[in-house]
Amino acid sequence: MFFHGIPLPYLRLQYPVLSPRQSAGKKTREQLDDREHLIERFGLEPVHLLEYRRNDYTLQDCLEACFRFGDVVFAFRHVPLPIWQLSRHEIGVPALALNRTRWIFTMHAEYHAELQTMFPAVPIFLLHERKGKLYVSSEKIND
Repeated sequence: MFFHGIPLPYLRLQYPVLSPRQSAGKKTREQLDDREHLIERFGLEPVHLLEYRRNDYTLQDCLEACFRFGDVVFAFRHVPLPIWQLSRHEIGVPALALNRTRWIFTMHAEYHAELQTMFPAVPIFLLHERKGKLYVSSEKIND
């Protein structure tokens, strides 16, 4: 499984396909430097995803890291080729079609209606944090 976290306002702007080119002007100096390095290395800035690996990089690890980047986390069973290995647990793809989403996670119940409208067939899970761990608040929050 592969995971990507994004703030809801950026999701609204980029829906239905995520592409770093659409948000290049909204980056910090450090992010712009990283972008430049990735363009030199791969010829473009890829969309970053974290890769779940049993007993190495768990679902909890993926979700915690993704929620540091955004308040909506998408999970994908497969991602399009080509795939670049960016770091031990991170991959990159040129663009990411959100219609391939397997699951959606958020910690904001108020996002439910909007996410369900955008992704009517995708299970949306509401999470909460307790003692530093993420837990499912309900089976899923769509009807």
